[in-house]
Formats: sequence, structure tokens, C-alpha cells
Amino acid sequence: METTEPPFRPRFDSWLNRALPYVPVLVVTLWLARTTTRNILAKVGEPAVPLDDAYIHFQYARALAEGRFFAFLPGDSYTSGATSLLWPAMLAPFYLVGFQDTAIIWAAWFWGWLFLALLAVEVKRLATPLIGELGAIGAATITLAFGGHTWFAASGMEVTPLAYALALSARLGATWAERPEARTSTLRGQLLAVATLGPLLRPEGMLASALVLGVLALWPSGKDNSRRGRMAERAWALAALIGPVFPPLLNRLLTGHFSTTTTQVKWMGLNPYYGGANFWHSTRNNLATFFTYLLDGREWSAIFIPAGAFPVAIGSFVAILYAGARSRRWPRAILVLILAAGMALPTTYLSFLWNRLRYLWPFAFAWCIGLACLARAIADLAASIRPRYGATGAMLAGIGAGMLGHHLPWTIDDVAQSASAIHRQQVYLGRWAREKLPVGSRIGVNDTGAIAYFSGHRVFDVVGLTTPEEARYWVAGAGSRFEHYERLHRQNPSRLPTHFIVYPHWMACDAVLGRELTRATVTDQSILGGVTMIAHEARYDRLHSGEQPERSVPGRLLDELDVSDLESEEAHRYDVAIGGGTEQENLVRSTVTDLGIEKYDGGRGKRTQDRFRLKIPAGKGTLVARWGAPAGASLSVRVDGREVERVEIEPGSWSEHELTVGGGAGEALVEVIPTDGRSFTSMHYWVYEAGP
Repeated sequence: METTEPPFRPRFDSWLNRALPYVPVLVVTLWLARTTTRNILAKVGEPAVPLDDAYIHFQYARALAEGRFFAFLPGDSYTSGATSLLWPAMLAPFYLVGFQDTAIIWAAWFWGWLFLALLAVEVKRLATPLIGELGAIGAATITLAFGGHTWFAASGMEVTPLAYALALSARLGATWAERPEARTSTLRGQLLAVATLGPLLRPEGMLASALVLGVLALWPSGKDNSRRGRMAERAWALAALIGPVFPPLLNRLLTGHFSTTTTQVKWMGLNPYYGGANFWHSTRNNLATFFTYLLDGREWSAIFIPAGAFPVAIGSFVAILYAGARSRRWPRAILVLILAAGMALPTTYLSFLWNRLRYLWPFAFAWCIGLACLARAIADLAASIRPRYGATGAMLAGIGAGMLGHHLPWTIDDVAQSASAIHRQQVYLGRWAREKLPVGSRIGVNDTGAIAYFSGHRVFDVVGLTTPEEARYWVAGAGSRFEHYERLHRQNPSRLPTHFIVYPHWMACDAVLGRELTRATVTDQSILGGVTMIAHEARYDRLHSGEQPERSVPGRLLDELDVSDLESEEAHRYDVAIGGGTEQENLVRSTVTDLGIEKYDGGRGKRTQDRFRLKIPAGKGTLVARWGAPAGASLSVRVDGREVERVEIEPGSWSEHELTVGGGAGEALVEVIPTDGRSFTSMHYWVYEAGP
């Protein structure tokens, strides 16, 4: 009797044949996920992540699930503290259906490991035309063996999705450039989709947009060579800018600033000390660290990269060009090379070395392809000597994967230990705050993620990532934060925290830290911002204590410059740049007067010059200056270029000096210049006009 094969069988066989090549990637990824997750659960006892920043994403995911559009706290409006707009949106549906509290971490793990598997597949697809099937399998194996990918697949962060988006943009772009017959509207739509989504994952995703823009502009489809057709081609290329333009426009519309608060805090271009004329110098220093230490598997990258890897890394970079020449796939090679060079972009960040180098690793897959290209180049060189050695490329790629994989146990242990450290400090303190602090508390924090997520209380992010308008004061330094709190205390005291949970050395503003309530000390770690994080009651009785001169000065107060107070400095055109010193020297100073009264004031240390503008009385007046000089200093005070007086400052915390001024015509340029080469601390200036 004749039987008929079920109609679904050919389709099933076809699907199975397509799926089989991906089974090894799936098996390896599942093994990595299982091993890493089990280590974390064994170490912590429940799901945990190794970075506090992940909880910022979880908090925004909760907001989206509750119908609040990127409002970090209930009742707040939109805040730009979410570096990624897409990552919290990917987590929000899980929160909505019940993955709450630490269960949301399972959702983050699901996406992290899924995109690691997709990344390995995409690396294989991207590398195959460059170095052949076996070489591309080697590149995918190296990608899975690299510990940075494993660490961040488990981190709760958007690193592996961003890496996948970058790899996908290169592969689709290379297909568009190399195959004219493939330049269809479907492929163009895929290119524009990744160009749009990349920047929504992270700002570095703009590199995907740039690649797509370049590919569409340089290789038009050629389907319509009329003037109108050429204009349409250019329009499609410019559509790749939608992704990069959308987040800044959204921020401008909802916050009044184009940049995110994260950019204001972490990018050196917007930093008053490391930006401007200092930007390239600061970046060069980071680049030197990148080449000297990170590519060589030293210091910060030691848990991921074998020591002495620098020659191999540089060889891998150059080998991408060799692979392009060998395969005549120049567009593909150039795109991979650009993405490998993209690892240098984070050298423009002040936070370049933070969080296990998380800003670098989205670009690591391009170096994995480079390592496979290097293995192929060495094999080709060996084959030119003895043809039978041509098959050694796969073996060499396997050795590279093995050397990276040798670090995987260390990496997996580190991610579990780091997750445990975050759990025993930030998560513990967040839960403590939920149980112990009264309803209505507002907590000042320098790590805002877990404490906000678990406490249920309102937080005041002193760093400014999630509390609007605070970023500029954090960037400026502790002295400016103290002065800012004085303004808030006068104008809107309800905005100030009732408690602080901070690293005291990060906060560097003990004047507002009151009675200690509890602390979390974790010594067996290297991921935290400090060994001990302390919960304090807030105290504000020391604010305003240094607002007046120590001695009463006769006459009417005509003008006042409070150094470190950013608003006062702006109003008086105080030149921060010329005098030297960074945020490390912008601190809170204190002294005890002869009457035993404790006074506090913000000030800028290590000044080599002060330059600002003050109102000077037409008649006789008094300039009172509050300075400090640990080693003493001799200062020349000039008004509109004319020296008024020379002042000798005794070594100490601070002292006040009265100088006779007058005869001005309103606002004048005041300069304070050391005459002995020693620096000084600048804190406060008052001008009094003598009475009639």
C-alpha cells in the first residue's frame, strides 16, 4: 500500500538543516549561562547582578511597567538618567507579568545570554567571507571564549545586545556594499532599523548608525539614476540619523538639555576640568592606558586577557586588513576595522576604567574576528613555506580561544563575587532602608540603583544621574555641592535628603552627615566604590555657618563672590580654568574661630590664580577675602590691573584679610596672583562700601 509523506515533513527537515549549525553555539552558551548563574546563586542565594547600575535599568523598567515614561520615582516627570532607552523597555514586560524584586534579574539574564548566542552567530556570518568557514567558526569560538562577554551577559546590563547590534550593522552593511543584487528595499529597511535601534541601546550605538549612513551614501542601489532617484537615495542615507537624533531631541523636549545626565557626569567633553582645552590631553592619557595596560592584559583587563597580549592584539588589528586584501572584501574588512577601533571611543569618558571596562567590551567581537584573521594570516604564511601547513589556521584560532577560555573560570568567579559584593552592600542597605526608615524619608545616595529599587523611598542622587540638575554640582566637586545644598536649604528645603546612604570619601561632605545609623562593610571585593557604605541622618545646622566674615565689617555689603557656589561664580565670571585644580581640590573647608565656633565653607584649592569681577565702590570700601594655604603663600591682589596690596597668608585651614579698595567705576576685574609660586585655596570675597 502506497503511503504519502506528511506535508510538514519537508518543511521540518528544511528547518532542521538550517538549525543544526547553530546547535554548538546554543550548547556552549547554555553551558556558560548555567555555570555562571549557578555560581551566582550559590554565592548569593538568590538572583543578583555585579553592577549597581543594572538596578537603575530595573527601576526604569518598573516605571515603564507602571505607566510612567522614564520617571525614576513615582510622581516625578521624565528623567534622562537611563543611558539606554531600549533596555528598560525590553525588561518592562517581564516586570509587568510578575518578574519583580530580584526576579527581574532572570529577564535580564535571558536577554543577556540570548544576545551572546546571537552575537557568536553574527560574528560567524560576518567573518566567513573574509577568512572562510573554518576561520569564521574560530572567530565565533573566540567570541564565546572571551570572558568579557560572559561577565556582561550576566551583568544585567545592555552590553551583549549592543555588541550584537554593532555586529549586525557591519554584516548587513557589508552585504549591501559587496553585492549590488542584494540592494533591495528589504535590506535597506534592515539597515535603517539597526541604525535606529543602536543608539537607543546605548550612545555608542551611534557607531552603527554612522556605518549605515556611510554604506548607503557610498553605495547607492542604482535602481533609479534620475535626479529624483539620486535625491531619494541620499534621503534614505540620512534616515540613518533618526536613531542618533531621537534621544537628544527627546531630552531637549522633556528636560531642556540635549545631553543625558550620564553624559554630563561621565563624558570629559562636558567636564569643566577635563574638557575644553584639556580634552585631548585627557583623552591621550586614557589612550596610553588603553594601549599600555588594557590590550596587554594588565591591571584592569587581567581577568579577561592573557598577560603580554599587546603584540597579538596589534597583529589582530592589522590582520583584518590582510583578510580584506586576501578575500577582496574590502568593505567588510573596513567595517570590522572601524568597529575594532571603536573600542577607543570610551577613552573620552571620565569613567573609562569603571565597572570591569564595560564601555569597551561591546567592541570586543571585532577583535575576536581580528584574532581569527591573524590565525589565517599565519597559516597562509606557513603554507607559502609548506603547503600542508595551510590547515593550521583553525588550530591557531583554537589556541587563541583556549588562551582566552583559560581565563573563564577566573571571570565566572569574579562575576559571582562582584554580584555578592553588590548584594551585601547596596541591596542590603536598600532593604534595610525599606524596613527601618520612616515613611516619607528621602535618601541621599551616590549609588542610586539598588537603594532606590529596593527601599521604596524617594532618593536624592548626589551624582545627578537620576535626580535632575544635580549632575553639574557632582562634576564640579564637593565644595560646590555644599554650596548648592546651602541654596536649596534657603529656597526649597524639602528637596534635601532626610538621610544619606553614601561612601563618605566619595561624598566628601561630612558637614551634612549626621548620626550614623548603620553601615555595610564588604572587604572581599574589587567592584565597589568603597569598602564601607554608611547610612546617616542628614544634618544641616552647619550650612550657612561660613556665609559671613568672622569680624563685623562697617558699611553696606555691595557685592559677594562665594567661591565654589556655581551660580555665584557664573554671576561674577569667576574663571575656573586659569587657576588650576580639579574637582578633587573643590572641597568643604572648616575652621574653629577664636570663640570656639565651628564654621564651614566651600573652596577651591591648588589655585595658581583667581580672576573674577566684583563691584568696587566709587569711594572708600573694604574687600574681605577668605583664603587658605597649607604651606603659606604671598598673594598680589589687583583691581583692573593695578596692584592694591600684597598679602602674606600664614599656613592653615583659612584666614580672612581686609583690603582697602575704592575709586572704581562699578564692576571691576579682580585678580589674585601668588608672588612666591605657591598655590592657595580660594573661598570667599565680600566688598563693603563705607558709609557716608
